[in-house]
Amino acid sequence: MNLISRIRHLMSRLLIALIFAATSFAGCGVVAAPCRIASAGLKMAPVVGHVAAAPTDVCAGVIDP
Repeated sequence: MNLISRIRHLMSRLLIALIFAATSFAGCGVVAAPCRIASAGLKMAPVVGHVAAAPTDVCAGVIDP
């Protein structure tokens, strides 16, 4: 095998591993973390923070009920 085919083989294995990891974490708090972090950041904005964070709260609630 030449170098390019080895790299392709390695990349395909890595992609399969990432897909497996993502599906195994489905419904887990780890997957909902980006939504929760964005929500916390938006809630710091005065006056409109809680209104702006509502969609990210829904996102986190759907992923991790």
